[in-house]
Amino acid sequence: MISVTDRAAQEVARIIDEQKLSEATVLRVGVKGGGCSGFSYTLGFDDLTNEVDQIFQINGVSVAVDPKSFLYLNGTQIDFEESLMGRGFKFGNPNAAKSCGCGESFSV
Repeated sequence: MISVTDRAAQEVARIIDEQKLSEATVLRVGVKGGGCSGFSYTLGFDDLTNEVDQIFQINGVSVAVDPKSFLYLNGTQIDFEESLMGRGFKFGNPNAAKSCGCGESFSV
């Protein structure tokens, strides 16, 4: 399973509302090859899901993950942070053996 903190859920809801996205919109989370550590996280909004997606309802947010990405993301927590260094979504991935300094890529 993937978890979404309250802060991250509030930010997702704010973006969906601000951009006037449909009620069918899901937060699509995934991984792709690349980045300085081997894999990069992907995060976006999608109105389409399919039967092979893992779909979770977490803190009022619908999260969709394709099966390949789920292998690398199972147990991951998505948080949202604001600091002097910037703001953005952060991934706490227990499957990552190592990640880069920016936190946007990892290896297993």
